[in-house]
Formats: sequence, structure tokens, C-alpha cells
Amino acid sequence: MSGTRSTGVRAALVTVPLVLGLLGAAAAPAGAATSRHDTSLTCRGAGVDPGAKVRYRTEALIHAPLRTVWKLQTDIARWPVWQAPVRSAERLDHGPLHRGSVFHWTTPLPPNPATTATELDITSTVRQMRPGSCVRWTGPADAEGLHIDGVHVWNFTAVDGGVLVRTEETHTGPQVDANVPAATAILRQGLDGWLHDLKTIAEARARQQRN
Repeated sequence: MSGTRSTGVRAALVTVPLVLGLLGAAAAPAGAATSRHDTSLTCRGAGVDPGAKVRYRTEALIHAPLRTVWKLQTDIARWPVWQAPVRSAERLDHGPLHRGSVFHWTTPLPPNPATTATELDITSTVRQMRPGSCVRWTGPADAEGLHIDGVHVWNFTAVDGGVLVRTEETHTGPQVDANVPAATAILRQGLDGWLHDLKTIAEARARQQRN
């Protein structure tokens, strides 16, 4: 389940999904999507939280070179350029993204009964990574009265015509565990939206590179 200001806690959760759902954003389909698979995605042998009740997995074929897709996804500081739900994003270390990298990001939090806060703070830590192939980050997202722990895995595979991007995420926490169907729907909206935005910007960049 995505700057370094006041950091709630959150090392890898994709909280964009949470916010998109709270906003009621209708994310465009990014490709074949489902929340249940026989096996979970992994990166260097590590996957999502096997005990989480809230989980979602989806994928999309992106018609762009692998290097373009990978650079967009791992250039954290530029996420706000192509992801409207990301208000700020900042690496807390330097150089190419690597195992142990930490990044802080924020996203607007619309009115909801769990909190009076207007922004969600996320601090993500990369736990596993294989450049050009996969990345896994973990951690929590926080606002006053709201806490979610998440694990997010991304896989990238070069195929004929582009890159197959697959992603899976789990959420745990009092608020999401209290209403698993609603929390899963929120997560689905967020991940589908993220993939849609990544596909849109990557394919636009690929067209520019060809011209």
C-alpha cells in the first residue's frame, strides 16, 4: 500500500490506494485485475503479508521500454509529476533506488470519520529489489486517528510489445480490518489508478522517444 515532513509511519504501504478510495476517485482499468491468485508476487523470495485480510493484485501491459517504465517507477521525487494523488515525495537517501532506501511522501486525506487530519504521511523503506525486475517496500501510513501497515510488491517483465507490470499489496490495521470489503475496494481503486497513471506516462514518453 508510495518528502520528509512530519512522518507518521509507513515504510512501504501504497497509501495512494487508500486516499483514492476515500476520494471516491474512479480509476480507469489498467489491465486484467483480480484480488485473488494462487500464488503471491515476490521480490527476491519475499512477498506480501500472508496473514493480511485486505489484499489486491493487478497487472497491466505497458507499451514502452523496460528502462522507461523502471525509471519512472523508481524516480520517487518525480512521482507528483505524473501521479495526481501524490502531493509530495522525497528520497531520504541518495543515488539510484536500492535495498534500504527510504522515502517520505504525502497525499491529501479527504474528510472521513476516522480523523480530522487532511494529509496522510507515508515513510517507505525498500526491503528487496532487483534492478529492472522487482521491488518490495513495507511500512505504515498515518494520520491522527488512522494507522495502516502495508506491504507492496512490484514485478516488471519485458515481453513482446512492452513490459508486463504486476503489483500486489496487503493492508493491515484496526480501520481496514474492521471493514475488509470496503478496504479491499479502496485498495483496488488505488492500485488500478497507479498502474493507469504509470501506463499513461510511460507510453507518452515512449512515443516522444520514437519521434
